[in-house]
Amino acid sequence: MSDSPSYVDYETFLSPSFSPELFANSLILSTNNPTDTTLDLSTPLSRVLFDIQEIDTHIHNLTTRSALPILNYVKSRDEASKRILGVVEGEVGTLRSNYERLEKEVLERYKEAEKMRVVSLRSLEVLRLGREVGRAVALGRQLEIQVSEAGLNMPGRAGKEDHRVMVRASYTILEFRGLVDDEAEEKELQRVNIVKTLKTDLFAVVEEKIKNKAQQIIREFSISNLTSPAAATTTSTQAGAVSSTTTTYQKTEDAKARTTSAVTILYLLSYVIAPPSSSNGQSSTIPYFHPTLLLTALQTFLQNALTSSLASISRALTTLPTLDRTLLEVSARCQNIAALEVLLSGIKCPHHPFLNSSSSSSSNPRESEPEPPGIGDEADDDKDDKEKESNNLLVPLLMSLDTSSLPSYFWRSLAAALSARVQEILSRGGVSARTLRSNRERVGGAIRECVLRGGEVPGGIGVKRGKGVVVNWEREAAVMVGSVVGVLSRG
Repeated sequence: MSDSPSYVDYETFLSPSFSPELFANSLILSTNNPTDTTLDLSTPLSRVLFDIQEIDTHIHNLTTRSALPILNYVKSRDEASKRILGVVEGEVGTLRSNYERLEKEVLERYKEAEKMRVVSLRSLEVLRLGREVGRAVALGRQLEIQVSEAGLNMPGRAGKEDHRVMVRASYTILEFRGLVDDEAEEKELQRVNIVKTLKTDLFAVVEEKIKNKAQQIIREFSISNLTSPAAATTTSTQAGAVSSTTTTYQKTEDAKARTTSAVTILYLLSYVIAPPSSSNGQSSTIPYFHPTLLLTALQTFLQNALTSSLASISRALTTLPTLDRTLLEVSARCQNIAALEVLLSGIKCPHHPFLNSSSSSSSNPRESEPEPPGIGDEADDDKDDKEKESNNLLVPLLMSLDTSSLPSYFWRSLAAALSARVQEILSRGGVSARTLRSNRERVGGAIRECVLRGGEVPGGIGVKRGKGVVVNWEREAAVMVGSVVGVLSRG
């Protein structure tokens, strides 16, 4: 600004709130009368032009007088900018060279190291998968050897039957099942052709063969000697006499061993069920195990005995001369059932590879029930005895049948079905019905003798009774007699 006075109001023009429209409007109002219909714009225009000319002259004078200082100031700023730019370019060049050296020494090495890490991980996965495949192949070879030793009558594999080898083969199958069904290796291992071939063409076939053989052994389980040739040659009055010399100790022990191996095989090959979900939606960590294969085979054995006994007694009641022989056969079946009960009670639950001690005990509710506190060593001994008694293969079968004794279940189930058969014979009438009514006392006595005889466990089975336990089949005998004689008396 010049120090010379000027009539131009620079403060108004330099004010931040200056508005050209408002300034022009105020200028027009100051030079005209608002009540006039005509406007004189020449005066305000001349004033504006004069102000502009005055401002332009003032700017020209200031520029002319201050040109040298302005040029010096711009020159100094330009030189300072060049100096700063030179220093910055030098630092940027140093930084770029350092980055290139860092990229060469670190980044490229990191990329190579990352490639090697990926290759190492893949090599480790391949190595782990190769080990699993090798283990699967070794298990397949081991199973082939066991099959040839067991003599399962498979094509190309001959040998004498050995039930103990079949138990070892069951553990091999379980080991392969755990290898293939493992969640960590299942997806990759299932894609290997040799593993798929082993699973479908070897392990599945052998497992089915072993299960069928074990089920056959249980179906053919027989220790009673009541139906032996020596007993068949006796007279009808001596039908209750038994020749104990025909069934040798060696045959009995062999039957016990084969049956023990069969129930062990079916117990092991039963599948372990996934942990059930609780009410709050969370799944338990303890798997649930139910020996389905074993229970099905044992229940089938009992059902076959019931069906055969019911059919044979029904036929014998229509032809009474064959009743003694038929009841002898039924007694033999019941003796086999009693022998099976004793045998199962002496077999502890085998160790299952997929179950720990807590999960195996959880599959047996009776075993997990809390015991009342005892006093002294006697209470501890009783508790140990109860645990030993409950940790056997008989307990799951009794629980599935909801009974406390297999012979009692056999007689009561047979009596429940026999009443209807006797009623059918009486409803048909004829000679058979009249003969049956007239001989109901003899029939009742024969049935009672049959029940008492069937409750006797065959010799050599190794009967183990609890302390103070006395076996009495009078109640079952009364139920059986009542199912026949009671219907005859009412008829």
